[in-house]
Amino acid sequence: MSPAGPGPATGPAPFVPPGTGWPGDPALPSTPVARTPAEVAELAARAPDLAELCARQSVCRACPRLVDWRERVAVERRKAFRDEEYWGRPIAGWGAPDPAILIVGLAPAAHGGNRTGRIFTGDRSGDWLFASLHRVGLALRPESVRAGDGQELLNTRMVAVVRCAPPDNKPLPSERDACRPWLARELLFTRPRVIVALGGFAWQALWPALAEAGTSVPRPRAKFTHGAEVRLEETLLLGCYHPSQQNTFTGRVTEAMLDEVFTRAKEAAGL
Repeated sequence: MSPAGPGPATGPAPFVPPGTGWPGDPALPSTPVARTPAEVAELAARAPDLAELCARQSVCRACPRLVDWRERVAVERRKAFRDEEYWGRPIAGWGAPDPAILIVGLAPAAHGGNRTGRIFTGDRSGDWLFASLHRVGLALRPESVRAGDGQELLNTRMVAVVRCAPPDNKPLPSERDACRPWLARELLFTRPRVIVALGGFAWQALWPALAEAGTSVPRPRAKFTHGAEVRLEETLLLGCYHPSQQNTFTGRVTEAMLDEVFTRAKEAAGL
């Protein structure tokens, strides 16, 4: 385990070196880097607090396919963002350090979080999500466009099951499993009263992470549906369709449906 190295001296950099001034960067040049799944488990387990856990998440290099993809995207860039610097690193959990509500998504978007350095920031899914959170009183602003833009989550935190942008938005099972210790440790540190799983992938990935964090989970596991509710000791798990473009364009998920889930989450959390 070693500190992350800098990007190339000329041309677009594949990632922002830690500690170089990116808004909200949790890491430093000395932050230890996990380069194998075993090192992810070790560094997550040994993280002394949430801040250090997020720092370690943000420099992880344990999955070669994901590292290659996220950094290639950061160099090649989408035409609309070709003049912007890309974050090009894993996306750490973000929001309230002691959240009543934890929102769990699949993975950052290649030109969303992988560009902006913040989960659900700068992509269409995030546009829908932050607008809903603002309407129900869980976000300070109705949009989130870049790190350091003044957006704040209120009693709420966001994480991704897989912290790196995957090709075709489809992480491999091995990549999901390699990333699990980051999620399990974050669950242990935050202990939210309500968890909202965005989509079936997040719903399924949460069960082993919850068990690893010490939560007793039911068997058989409840199936994912929009609006599903499962009581887990002191935590309520809610299911919500992911606000992906495929779901929002087809009307599978609407603004009212999102608002209903987050209003329920707020109510269940006692906010």
